[in-house]
Amino acid sequence: MANPLIQLDFDIPFDQIEAAHVEPAIDALLASSKRAGDAVIEDSGPRTYANTLGALEDATERLELVMTVIDHLESVATTDALREAYNATRPKVSAFWSELAMNDGLYQAVRTFADTEEARNLPPTEARFLKKTLDDFRRHGAELSPEDKAKLQAIEVELTKLTTEFSQNLLDETNAFELVITDEAKLEGLPETAKLAAAENAHAKGFRGWRFTLQAPSMIPLLTYLDDAEVREHVWRAYNARAIAGDRDNRPIIERIIELRKAKAKLLGYTDFSDLVAEDRMAKTGAKARAFIDDLRAKTQAAFDRENATLTEYRRKIESADAATIRPWDVAYYAEKQRQDEYDFNEEELRPYFPLDRVLDGLFATAQALYEIRIVEREAATWDEAVKTYAIEDADGTMIAAFYVDLFPRENKRGGAWMNGLIAAAYRPDHASPHLALFCANVNPPVGGKPALLTHREVETLFHEFGHLLHHCFSRVSVRSLAGTNVAWDFVELPSQIMENWCWERSGLDLFAAQHETGEPIPEELYDKMIRARTYRAANAQMRQLGFATVDLALHRDYEPGSGADVMAYGREILQAHSASELPDDYGMLAGFAHIFAHPVGYAAGYYSYKWAEVLDADAFTRFKNEGITNPAVGRAFRDTILAKGNSEEAAKLYERFMGRGPELEPLLERAGLL
Repeated sequence: MANPLIQLDFDIPFDQIEAAHVEPAIDALLASSKRAGDAVIEDSGPRTYANTLGALEDATERLELVMTVIDHLESVATTDALREAYNATRPKVSAFWSELAMNDGLYQAVRTFADTEEARNLPPTEARFLKKTLDDFRRHGAELSPEDKAKLQAIEVELTKLTTEFSQNLLDETNAFELVITDEAKLEGLPETAKLAAAENAHAKGFRGWRFTLQAPSMIPLLTYLDDAEVREHVWRAYNARAIAGDRDNRPIIERIIELRKAKAKLLGYTDFSDLVAEDRMAKTGAKARAFIDDLRAKTQAAFDRENATLTEYRRKIESADAATIRPWDVAYYAEKQRQDEYDFNEEELRPYFPLDRVLDGLFATAQALYEIRIVEREAATWDEAVKTYAIEDADGTMIAAFYVDLFPRENKRGGAWMNGLIAAAYRPDHASPHLALFCANVNPPVGGKPALLTHREVETLFHEFGHLLHHCFSRVSVRSLAGTNVAWDFVELPSQIMENWCWERSGLDLFAAQHETGEPIPEELYDKMIRARTYRAANAQMRQLGFATVDLALHRDYEPGSGADVMAYGREILQAHSASELPDDYGMLAGFAHIFAHPVGYAAGYYSYKWAEVLDADAFTRFKNEGITNPAVGRAFRDTILAKGNSEEAAKLYERFMGRGPELEPLLERAGLL
C-alpha cells in the first residue's frame, strides 16, 4: 500500500491520508529515527557540530512532521478509525522521545562535542542550541540512574495516554449535547443571526425548530442575550459539567495527571512541576510566576468588586429591589444589558461590519502594510472543502511561507482556536526554504444566505492566531529547533496578542470593517461607543484569566493528589474568588480545562503566560501607537528583532532590543482602565 505519510513533502496530500496509513508510517519513522540516533553514537570520528548536534536534529525531523500532521488531522477531521490509530501511536512516540532524551550515549556524544575547539567557537545561535540541548538532556532525565530513567519513561508514556483521553472525552462530551427548541417564544432576546444559525443547524440534523450546541458560536449568544433564564441555566450547567460523570469522567484523569507531573518534577530534582517548566521560561521559577499573578490580582481586586456590586445594583434597578441574586448563567446576560444601557452599545451592531472575507482581507492587508509582504491564494490539497490555502511572498517576490485557514466548527473538529507550525525551515542565506503553517478557529458560519458575519471578539481571535502564524513564518533562524514559535512559553503569546490591538484602532479597522451590503465603514458614533465600552467590566475579564492562572499554579505547586481532597472542590474554591457570582457545587470547569490537561505539558503551570505576554504586548504596542500602527519601519523592527529571531536569543534581550528598555506594567493597566 502506498503510504503518503512516509514521504511527505511541502505540499502535504491531506486528501490522501487515511487512518490505515498512520501506524505503518509511525512504526517505520520510529525505526528510522532510532537508527539515525544510533549512528550518531556509533560515529567513531572526531566530534563535530555536523555529526553530533546537526545529525541529531536531522534524525527526528521527518518523524516530527508526520506526527504533527497526524495530531492535526485528529483535531480537525477525526473519525473512529483515525482516533484508534492515533491512540495506538501516541504512546509509542512518547516512549521514543523519552528514551531519546535519556539516552546516555547521545548525551555523552553532545558533552564530548561541547569540549571541542569547534564548540567553543560556534556562532551565537548554534552555541545557544548546544547549551539548550545539554540543559534539555538534564531536564529530561539523562543524568538519572537506570531505575529512575525507567520510572520517568513510564510517567511520560502514561501522561501521553491520559492527556489524549482527557481531550477526546471533552470533545465527545461537547458533541453529545444538543438542545432543540420548537417554541419560538422561548427564543425571545436572541439576535436574528443566532436564531438563523440555530434554525439551519436544526434543519441540517433533520429537526424542526432551533438546535443549539456547546460550540462557542452557538452557546455564547444564547448565554448573552436569551431572556429565558431556565434555558440559559440548562446550557451553562451542561457546558460546565462536561466530562465529570459516566464513561467520560475526566476527574480521575486530572488527579492522576497532577500526581504524575509531581512525581516527574521530584525525580528530576525540582521542588514542584511549576519550577520544572518555568526554569526555561522568562519567569524562571514558579514562585515568580505566582508573585506576578498575585500582584496583578491586588491591582485588580477593588475594580472587580465595584463592577460586581454595580451589576447587582443594575439588576435591582431594572427589576426590583429584592431581585434574585445573580447566578453564573445570569452574568453575561445582565452585563450585556447594562452595557447597552450605559454605553448605548450592543456588540451585535458591529456584526454586519465584519463579513468574514473582508476580515481576512483586512487581516492580510494589515500584515502586508506592516511587513511589506504579499499574501496570495494558492492551490493545495486540504482536509475539508471549507479550508483555504495561501502563500506569503516577501518584498522581492520570494515565497517565504504557505499556510492553511480552517475557520468553521464541525463535529469532527475540536473547539477553540489555534495555530500549528507544520514545517519550520532552518534559515540559510544562500537557500531559504519556505515555512508551512495553519491556523484554525470556530467562528459563526454563513447563515440565511448572508456571508459569515463575525463578532468583534471573533475578529480579535483571527488576528491573534495570525500573529502566531507570522511568528512562525517570518523565522530566520539557522537551527530548526530554535525557529519560529519554539520560544519561552511566556513569550510565545506576545506576537499573537499584540495583533489584537489593530482590531481597536480606527485606521486598523478601516482596512477591513465595512457593512456587508453597502460597503460603508463603521460609523464614527458606533466606533466611539465601542471604544467607550472597551473597558466595561475589564476587571472581571482580567480576574477570569487570573483565576485560571491561579488554579493552574495551585494544582501544580500546592495540591496533594491522593490526599483525599476533592480536586474539583479544590479548584472551585480558588475560581470562586475570581468569579462574579457564586459557583454551584457541581461546577466542573477543571474537567474541561484543555489548556492544562490535554497535553503532557502544554500550558500546565504556565497559564500565567497569557497575562505575562499581555503586559509585553500592551507595552510594545505603545511604540506602534507613537510611530504609526502601519508604519513599515516599526513593522520591520518588530519583524527583525522579535518575529524573525525565534529562540535564537533570550526573550528578554529581544524585547529590550525592540523597545530600548525592559517591559512596563502601566500600559496594560491603562488599556484596561485599571490605573
